[in-house]
Amino acid sequence: MTVEDWPEGRAADPAAARERYTSDLRASRRAVRVVCGADTGDAHTGLAVVVVALVVVWSFEGPGTGGPVTGVFAALYLLLVGVGRLRGHRRMNAWRWAYLVGFGSWGR
Repeated sequence: MTVEDWPEGRAADPAAARERYTSDLRASRRAVRVVCGADTGDAHTGLAVVVVALVVVWSFEGPGTGGPVTGVFAALYLLLVGVGRLRGHRRMNAWRWAYLVGFGSWGR
Protein backbone atom coordinates (compact mmCIF):
# COMPACT_ATOMS: atom_id res chain seq x y z
CA MET A 1 0.00 0.00 0.00
CA THR A 2 1.49 3.33 -1.02
CA VAL A 3 1.08 6.63 0.81
CA GLU A 4 -1.48 7.77 -1.76
CA ASP A 5 -3.70 4.77 -0.92
CA TRP A 6 -3.94 5.63 2.78
CA PRO A 7 -7.30 6.95 3.99
CA GLU A 8 -5.62 10.16 5.18
CA GLY A 9 -4.01 10.70 1.77
CA ARG A 10 -0.57 12.20 1.30
CA ALA A 11 -0.77 14.12 4.57
CA ALA A 12 -0.77 10.91 6.62
CA ASP A 13 1.78 10.55 9.38
CA PRO A 14 3.45 7.12 9.03
CA ALA A 15 4.46 7.07 12.71
CA ALA A 16 0.89 7.79 13.84
CA ALA A 17 -0.46 5.13 11.48
CA ARG A 18 2.00 2.56 12.84
CA GLU A 19 1.11 3.49 16.43
CA ARG A 20 -2.61 3.17 15.66
CA TYR A 21 -2.00 -0.23 14.05
CA THR A 22 0.09 -1.42 17.00
CA SER A 23 -2.47 -0.25 19.52
CA ASP A 24 -5.33 -1.94 17.63
CA LEU A 25 -3.31 -5.16 17.42
CA ARG A 26 -2.60 -5.10 21.17
CA ALA A 27 -6.28 -4.52 21.94
CA SER A 28 -7.30 -7.40 19.69
CA ARG A 29 -4.77 -9.79 21.25
CA ARG A 30 -5.81 -8.72 24.76
CA ALA A 31 -9.45 -9.50 23.94
CA VAL A 32 -8.54 -12.95 22.62
CA ARG A 33 -6.49 -13.67 25.77
CA VAL A 34 -9.42 -12.70 27.98
CA VAL A 35 -11.90 -14.87 26.09
CA CYS A 36 -9.70 -17.91 25.48
CA GLY A 37 -7.16 -17.60 28.24
CA ALA A 38 -6.90 -19.81 31.27
CA ASP A 39 -5.56 -18.80 34.63
CA THR A 40 -3.52 -20.83 37.09
CA GLY A 41 -6.60 -22.03 38.95
CA ASP A 42 -7.99 -23.54 35.75
CA ALA A 43 -4.65 -25.24 35.12
CA HIS A 44 -4.59 -26.67 38.66
CA THR A 45 -8.07 -28.11 38.12
CA GLY A 46 -7.01 -29.58 34.79
CA LEU A 47 -3.91 -31.13 36.34
CA ALA A 48 -6.05 -32.66 39.09
CA VAL A 49 -8.36 -34.18 36.45
CA VAL A 50 -5.38 -35.67 34.62
CA VAL A 51 -3.85 -37.05 37.83
CA VAL A 52 -7.16 -38.66 38.87
CA ALA A 53 -7.53 -40.17 35.39
CA LEU A 54 -3.98 -41.56 35.55
CA VAL A 55 -4.60 -43.03 39.03
CA VAL A 56 -7.75 -44.73 37.73
CA VAL A 57 -5.90 -46.13 34.70
CA TRP A 58 -3.01 -47.36 36.88
CA SER A 59 -5.45 -48.89 39.39
CA PHE A 60 -7.61 -50.78 36.92
CA GLU A 61 -5.22 -51.54 34.08
CA GLY A 62 -1.86 -51.76 35.83
CA PRO A 63 1.56 -50.53 34.76
CA GLY A 64 1.32 -52.11 31.31
CA THR A 65 -1.25 -49.52 30.27
CA GLY A 66 -0.69 -46.85 32.92
CA GLY A 67 2.96 -46.35 32.03
CA PRO A 68 2.44 -45.55 28.36
CA VAL A 69 -0.56 -43.31 29.12
CA THR A 70 1.53 -41.39 31.66
CA GLY A 71 4.35 -41.18 29.12
CA VAL A 72 2.00 -39.72 26.51
CA PHE A 73 0.87 -36.98 28.89
CA ALA A 74 4.50 -36.24 29.82
CA ALA A 75 5.54 -36.15 26.15
CA LEU A 76 2.70 -33.79 25.26
CA TYR A 77 3.67 -31.47 28.10
CA LEU A 78 7.33 -31.47 27.03
CA LEU A 79 6.22 -30.81 23.45
CA LEU A 80 4.28 -27.78 24.69
CA VAL A 81 7.37 -26.57 26.55
CA GLY A 82 9.31 -26.81 23.28
CA VAL A 83 6.61 -24.90 21.43
CA GLY A 84 6.69 -22.26 24.17
CA ARG A 85 10.45 -21.91 23.72
CA LEU A 86 10.01 -21.56 19.96
CA ARG A 87 7.38 -18.86 20.54
CA GLY A 88 9.96 -16.85 22.45
CA HIS A 89 9.13 -17.70 26.06
CA ARG A 90 12.25 -18.04 28.16
CA ARG A 91 13.05 -20.43 31.00
CA MET A 92 10.22 -20.64 33.54
CA ASN A 93 7.86 -18.64 31.33
CA ALA A 94 7.94 -21.49 28.80
CA TRP A 95 7.08 -24.00 31.54
CA ARG A 96 4.28 -21.76 32.86
CA TRP A 97 2.92 -21.19 29.36
CA ALA A 98 2.93 -24.96 28.70
CA TYR A 99 1.19 -25.55 32.04
CA LEU A 100 -1.55 -23.03 31.24
CA VAL A 101 -2.04 -24.24 27.68
CA GLY A 102 -1.79 -27.94 28.49
CA PHE A 103 -3.95 -28.09 31.58
CA GLY A 104 -5.84 -24.79 31.59
CA SER A 105 -8.50 -25.79 29.10
CA TRP A 106 -9.29 -28.93 31.13
CA GLY A 107 -10.34 -26.82 34.09
CA ARG A 108 -12.75 -24.59 32.16
